Amino acid sequence: MQIVVRLDVMLARRKMRSRELAERIGITEQNLSLLKSGKVKGIRFDTLAAICTALECQPGDILEAVSEA
Repeated sequence: MQIVVRLDVMLARRKMRSRELAERIGITEQNLSLLKSGKVKGIRFDTLAAICTALECQPGDILEAVSEA
């Protein structure tokens, strides 16, 4: 099983740009881009909570477990 980041979907639903989200949660656009592309090995819970607060969503709206088969 693999965890897929669906941050781009939530950004589109909320009509928010990555730059605005990065400013709201206090991380760089580059780090947010790495998160969106799934090139990170982990995310801090406080960062995830800040993203969810800014996007008014739940962690399950951003992260999805996908079967590899």
